[in-house]
Amino acid sequence: MLVVTVTDSAQRRTPKAAKTSSVFKKVVMAVSGIILVLYLIAHMIGNLKAFTGRESFNHYSEWIRTIGEPAVPAQTTLWIIRVVLLAAVVAHIWAAVTLWRQAKRARPQGYVTKKAVAQSYASRTMRWGGVIIFFFVIYHILDLTVGAVNPDGTGSTPYDRLVAGFSNPFVTAFYVIALLLLGMHLRHGIWSATQTLGQSNRRREVTVNAFAIVFASLLTLGFLLVPFSVLFGLID
Repeated sequence: MLVVTVTDSAQRRTPKAAKTSSVFKKVVMAVSGIILVLYLIAHMIGNLKAFTGRESFNHYSEWIRTIGEPAVPAQTTLWIIRVVLLAAVVAHIWAAVTLWRQAKRARPQGYVTKKAVAQSYASRTMRWGGVIIFFFVIYHILDLTVGAVNPDGTGSTPYDRLVAGFSNPFVTAFYVIALLLLGMHLRHGIWSATQTLGQSNRRREVTVNAFAIVFASLLTLGFLLVPFSVLFGLID
């Protein structure tokens, strides 16, 4: 008896389509990550204005809300930045979740034996670290931007909310944990982004990894300076 096997053309295209989709999602993750990193650099520099005193820090906070005046109404530029950041966050989360689900479907069962090549802690915890950072950002906005959960309330100045928030050891501890996770997330993310965007190869891996470690460490340290300074009375 003659057996005829028919192969669906859609099935033949599936591996290629899946690969193309995966590459697109990785590019989305890399580009959205770069946008967020640029914001983090600007945010860290702004935070360090706290060392210049209450008046200077509050003036800086007010300047952010009035960028572009009188050409555009107050807070127009700020809201544009917020929308871009929100879009970047949504795109980053979407790419991360769909890539994880895609990888899980491709390998439904775990390996019988572990690979010999050890994974870094940051690589293994990228997903859960990202979740913790996400919820921290929400709390951070409610605390220092809105003032809803800040001891000084919504009617206080940005500088007063900063001091009141970080004077609490538990808030500072939560901030430190989130920032350490952010640093590990950044280290692995920068390395992954260079791989995705084709800016790294085996000869450059050592240099790229060193840059990622130094950059993530400096950014984390820059963010930690202010809460520790408040907690130990250097900023009051």
